[in-house]
Amino acid sequence: MKMSLENPSTLVSRISVSLPPDLLAELDGMVESRGYGSRSQAIGDMVNYQLAEHKSALGDEVMAGTITLLYNRATRGLQGRLADLQYQHIDEVISSLHVHLTEDRMLEVLLVQGPAARLQAVAHEMIALRGMVTGRLQLLAAVIPPLHAPAD
Repeated sequence: MKMSLENPSTLVSRISVSLPPDLLAELDGMVESRGYGSRSQAIGDMVNYQLAEHKSALGDEVMAGTITLLYNRATRGLQGRLADLQYQHIDEVISSLHVHLTEDRMLEVLLVQGPAARLQAVAHEMIALRGMVTGRLQLLAAVIPPLHAPAD
């Protein structure tokens, strides 16, 4: 392992990766267009994303993330049902934001935290509601600090 010069307490390992020339060219294009400082930084981001996806599939890992919903606000009872579900899952739903996109389209983003399998179940329950256009759960291998210290 090699010590990082920027932060001596951060250890990094050097690995070698073989890529076909066309894939390497695409990687270099992405590095440039997204403003990464190096290929290593871009590959590290991709590995972190894939690890979070893997952990979310395992089900018991506590993760933070978002549920993004696009729905027809004119659907009778939908907004009330969404509010009820958020209340029923108050341990997982940290915050929500909704935006009126058009007269009948709403975008709602929920900040969530909890075991991945539980968050997947909550997202599926919301996405399956009548009037929902589309929805997506995005999880990160991160945990939000508790809002209140536990009582002694």
